[in-house]
Amino acid sequence: MRIEIRSDSVLLDGYVNAVGRDSKPIITPHGRVVEQIEPRAFQRALDRASNVELRLNHDKTRKLGSTQEKNLELFEDNIGLRAIATVTDPEVIQKAREKKLKGWSFGQYVLKDSLEERANEIPRRHVQELDMFEVSIIDDRMSPCYVGTSIEQRADKEMVAEQRGDEFRAVTVDEAKIDYTEFENTIKKLKGEK
Repeated sequence: MRIEIRSDSVLLDGYVNAVGRDSKPIITPHGRVVEQIEPRAFQRALDRASNVELRLNHDKTRKLGSTQEKNLELFEDNIGLRAIATVTDPEVIQKAREKKLKGWSFGQYVLKDSLEERANEIPRRHVQELDMFEVSIIDDRMSPCYVGTSIEQRADKEMVAEQRGDEFRAVTVDEAKIDYTEFENTIKKLKGEK
């Protein structure tokens, strides 16, 4: 997820889910499984949905917008379900400043699935059809079921990059400490300036 902090809002852009990738083990009507969303399932769900809400941590009382309100855009591409949202909620803006936003999650009703039995591993559930009613921004109080997302945060001169997987690792780059003099001189030369 890319997070851009502005004076009165936060722009969030990233993948809610990468299709064809395993979730963490979860409990379903089939029991304990890992889950994969099949390609095009999200797009079909979006085509059927009249509205998808944007929430904080799946909390019905923390609605931050929706596709109808036009501050949330959702689409499936060749990677997965991508979300672009503009949030004006003061708590979310503060959490962004404090680097407490971790990623995305989504709420679904499974319409069609199949189970793949795997030797010496828990079964894999393949979700072919679903209805989606919400996507959520997840903060540091929760952990998404799918771990293959990423966060990049940009505020003023600081950028934080995080790749979530089994191990958490964050790298901070302070752009204020980078010397751009040589770059700027090269640009001037190319433009014929002194």
